[in-house]
This record gives sequence, structure tokens and C-alpha cells, in this order.
Amino acid sequence: MFSENVILLEDALKRSVLPELETFPCPYDTTQNATGVIRIVFPEFTCVCPRTGYPDFASIRLYYLPDQHCLELKSWKLFLNSFRMIGTFHETVTSFLFETLKKQLKPKWLLLAGDFFPRGNVDTTVVFETPGARPAGVDLLLNPLNPHCKGFA
Repeated sequence: MFSENVILLEDALKRSVLPELETFPCPYDTTQNATGVIRIVFPEFTCVCPRTGYPDFASIRLYYLPDQHCLELKSWKLFLNSFRMIGTFHETVTSFLFETLKKQLKPKWLLLAGDFFPRGNVDTTVVFETPGARPAGVDLLLNPLNPHCKGFA
């Protein structure tokens, strides 16, 4: 059965089943000013509801101002794809991704949004952001998070 192949996030971490994230040196100097924000959107994130075993789909949006390291994109893609059969709540996985990136990259600024597609007509978006002022130009990259559900006007 489908749910027999699901592993809870806590167990996945204990068994070290997630691939390593890779970084590379930031190719530009961010010490002089707060510009050079990087935006990475992963529109096909999937994980599994730990209660029902049903799949959850989301767009993971990452915005960060690097300090010394940038995120290597292939490792990020493989890392996110590894959640396909991991059982976790929306809030838990978004928090985990945010904390993992914050620890690995040590960016000057970081915002991560998990924009989950509706199931049962419930639209969930979870956002984590480091404290402090937003970098210059970031507002050009931030799209309003519009719900995927249609409301009645």
C-alpha cells in the first residue's frame, strides 16, 4: 500500500536519508551594500500528510541575500525532491527547510515561503523570515501570495 512507503520526517532525519545541500562561494561582494538578493522558486514540491497519507503539493519560494555562500541549485532540487515520500505537516517542513538553509548558508537575510496547494478547499501558506530590514530591491522579487482557492466575491 502507498502509506507503507511513507517515512516520517523525524525518522528520515534519524536515518540520514536526506541528501546533503551544497554551497559555493558567493561570486560578488555583499559587504558594501545590501543588494544581490537571490530568488529560487521550486514549483513542484511534494510531501505526504502524516495523518492521511495523501500527497501535499507546494511551491517553495526562497529569497536570500548571501554572505559568503550561495546555494548550489542541483543539490537544492535533489534535497527538495527527497521529501516525496516523507510524512510531515506543512508548518513543520517549511520550518525545517528555513532552519536548514539558515544554518547551511548563514545568509545576511533569508525568507522562505511554503505555498501549499488546496486540499479539501484549505489553502495554506507558511512564511519564515530572518529578523531585520529587508535588502534593497527585494520588493521587486516578492510576489503577493495569492490563494489557490477561489473565493466568493
